[in-house]
Amino acid sequence: MNAPARRVLPPIWLLLALLATYALDRWLPLVHILRVPWNFTGLVPLALGVLMSIMSAGAFRRAGTPVVPFEQSTTLVTGGWFRVTRNPMYLGLALIDTGVALLAGSLGAFLPLPILVAILHLRFIRGEERFLEGIFGDEYRVYRTRVRRWI
Repeated sequence: MNAPARRVLPPIWLLLALLATYALDRWLPLVHILRVPWNFTGLVPLALGVLMSIMSAGAFRRAGTPVVPFEQSTTLVTGGWFRVTRNPMYLGLALIDTGVALLAGSLGAFLPLPILVAILHLRFIRGEERFLEGIFGDEYRVYRTRVRRWI
């Protein structure tokens, strides 16, 4: 089953969100909500997001299934982070942006986050769910009932 190609992949959307996070913190901070040393709490979601994304991509590679969205999946990966969320790589990207916004410490730095989450959800997750259901059928439907989409 073929799905439409996505020209701009999720890591590029993350990069754009991070650039917007930086720009908004610098030029439209609105209100500083976290100052040193409290802004360093952002290291926790940042590190968790990087770890989650890397480990989940590694699980795909070990299973021999493509990491790039909408390429023909060969294995339904359900272990590791996939026991907690159906989309650990996307959740990891959102956590990375959250961590960077916390490090920046301003309210303006958080403005790209809901946009990034909406893009990941609308451009990737919804279509991938249909795509995976078409490939794996009941196996995916059962998995979907056991594990939440995000958290």
